[in-house]
Amino acid sequence: MSSAAGAGRASGATGTGRSSGATGAGRAAGAERVSPGLAGVVAGRRVWLCDLDGTLVDSSPAHEAAFSQAIAELVPDRLPGFRYADHAGASTTAVAAGLTGDPDVAGRLARRKQRLYREYAESGLVRPFPGARGLLDRLAAAGRVAYLVTSGSRGSVERVLTACSLGDAFRGVLTADDVPVSKPDPRFYGLACRRWGVDPAEAVALEDSAHGVASAVGAGLATLHVHTAEPAPGAVAAGSLHDIVSLLGGG
Repeated sequence: MSSAAGAGRASGATGTGRSSGATGAGRAAGAERVSPGLAGVVAGRRVWLCDLDGTLVDSSPAHEAAFSQAIAELVPDRLPGFRYADHAGASTTAVAAGLTGDPDVAGRLARRKQRLYREYAESGLVRPFPGARGLLDRLAAAGRVAYLVTSGSRGSVERVLTACSLGDAFRGVLTADDVPVSKPDPRFYGLACRRWGVDPAEAVALEDSAHGVASAVGAGLATLHVHTAEPAPGAVAAGSLHDIVSLLGGG
């Protein structure tokens, strides 16, 4: 598929995805309600475990476009009932497996979707949310440690980090290729903590999806739910990334 076609699909998906540049900007302008408990969580945690898609980068339109194209090509009967928002936070492999009972077809579906998504990322269709770079820089300046804990595949994550100039911000990166489970399984964050020797009592997870929140909360992590007015069970509403930066003393 050409870059122009990819851009058209990604643009067309913006209105149906869970987030978009326009909606992200609207949320950042004050659409969320910030929990009064946010300051306490932000102040007391040395280690930050950050999700990527929908949290730090606006990738949902590109993900939805890539899934829709791959489904249309390989399992078109599943396309009418597909909503990316229902699967946000889960790995591509897990979503593909849930869409078809045939492991071979699921594997081809996942690979096709990943190829399409990487084309979008390399074309500049995945962008950081306002405040993402500022948040990561502020954490570093305050002597805090940031790790990336994402359900994306390593190949896709590396392309997005490069395209968004975020690759230097994390002490470590854990992707779906590194663990045998997917969010919302609590073992996803549990394995991340064990890999890096992180005490959950000293860490905070930054998430945007119900799947991600369930995984982090289940692993015993204080969890901030960003870009939402109604946090998922167990999480604290975090407002926008700019709100968190302000609480960290970043303006």
